[in-house]
Amino acid sequence: MKRLICAVFGLVFAASVVAADPIYGLWQTIPDDNGNFGHIEVQDCDGTICGVLMKSFDTAGKSIESDNIGKRIIWNMKSKGDGKYGGGKIWSPDTDKTYASKLELVGDELKVSGCVFIVCRDGGTWTRVK
Repeated sequence: MKRLICAVFGLVFAASVVAADPIYGLWQTIPDDNGNFGHIEVQDCDGTICGVLMKSFDTAGKSIESDNIGKRIIWNMKSKGDGKYGGGKIWSPDTDKTYASKLELVGDELKVSGCVFIVCRDGGTWTRVK
């Protein structure tokens, strides 16, 4: 019985590891219009992908205080397969605009793009921190 319980816990743990999306983790954004950048923790949020600003940095890479720490930057993103994600939104704190966005995961790089009405913009390529 003890072996059976251990085997069941092992299978549950293995299934959760396999189910983790490769986009999950900590990502460094490109510098915004003010030269600041952030670390975004991308994770599962009730079956969709979201990202929260964990830390902000100035142009020299020094950690800075920000009222936006802890706020969602990405929400409602869904995997479209082959490293592509869409259907979600990304909020840009420096412009206070929310974009209908797409993400593309290529290795340890995350290509970000989004549109507000008919104006689209390249959000740059974020890099994996961990």
